[in-house]
Amino acid sequence: MEALYSEDEKLLSKSMREFADSEIAPNAARWDENEEFPWASVEAMKKMGLMGMTSRPEYGGSGAPYAELAIASEEIARVCMSTSTTLLAHLSLGVSTIDKFANAEQSSRFLPEANAGNSIVAWALSEPSSGSDAADMQTTAVRQDADSYILNGSKIFITNAEESGVIVIFVATDRAAGHKGTTAFVVDSNANGITMKPMHGKLGIRGSGTAEINFNNVEVPLSNRLGEEGEGFKIAMTVLDSSRISLSSQSVGIAQGAFEAAIKYTQQRETFGEKLKERQALQFMLADMHTQIEAARLLTRRAAQLKDNGLPHNRESAMAKVYASEAAHYCVDKALQIFGGYGFFKENPIERMYRDQRISEIYEGTSEIQRIVIARSLLKEYAVD
Repeated sequence: MEALYSEDEKLLSKSMREFADSEIAPNAARWDENEEFPWASVEAMKKMGLMGMTSRPEYGGSGAPYAELAIASEEIARVCMSTSTTLLAHLSLGVSTIDKFANAEQSSRFLPEANAGNSIVAWALSEPSSGSDAADMQTTAVRQDADSYILNGSKIFITNAEESGVIVIFVATDRAAGHKGTTAFVVDSNANGITMKPMHGKLGIRGSGTAEINFNNVEVPLSNRLGEEGEGFKIAMTVLDSSRISLSSQSVGIAQGAFEAAIKYTQQRETFGEKLKERQALQFMLADMHTQIEAARLLTRRAAQLKDNGLPHNRESAMAKVYASEAAHYCVDKALQIFGGYGFFKENPIERMYRDQRISEIYEGTSEIQRIVIARSLLKEYAVD
């Protein structure tokens, strides 16, 4: 890893590791056990300038490249995936959409508070009847007059919904046009007609907030529309291409956390008169874990560098996400195996990591969706006449 990073990136990695260990790790188990939103982490991340890390400096952001966001995301996810999910849903989905697609007036209205972390941004795409099929939009926005729209419908599995100040939402303005009839808006979370139902009982990332949002005749001004009518699907897919980079680094982080716990345990635990580290079978597990983590980190960094240099990264982001998430699955599984029965109880962080990791193969595009994206790109590049 050291050879990958510049001196500035090494300093960032070190400071983020210290921050995560001191400010986040001590509370992670409690947030998980109580399904408690990590407000203390949000406050700490605000002070670190993380809530607007990649956003434009003229609106209070830091303007950092995605390669640096990947480093920060990895270190946070290493100790608490709930906090990482909270940050990334706000920043690499919500804030990034406004940062990239809002006009100057909208940017001035929404970004300063969002970048400061005073207004958390939720991002609402998934619906009860459509998860991976994001183009099948049932929530609608009907033009009421020259200055406003009326929204009706529901969104589900929305991170940060109840905690948000605004919601970036994707709705159908012309259902007959399919995905070409999708439009993006920024909606005040406290607008009349919005109700939220918290979704409890998650397997993992229990410290992050998740809710269903219902819109009943919600009036949204024309001035809150992002781009033109019909551009929403393209906006959403563009944002997801970049956000998957930060999710890949999240997977690298939880895999790294599991690996570090496991290799430490092998040097402490004795069975049959010798340390676990002397067992070749466990040595092979550790070797495979570390190899997969390094490969996942390289794929993630490649995608981030393409993004930061303004180059296409659709395929590379998908490759990074599917590989990193499945590598994380392997690593938490092997770590639990190394810990044995001790890893099966809540007082061991591996138990939480094992549950938290699973969502990385589902949200922001399942592993199957990533493989579709990769395959389509390959078939286009290697097409035979």
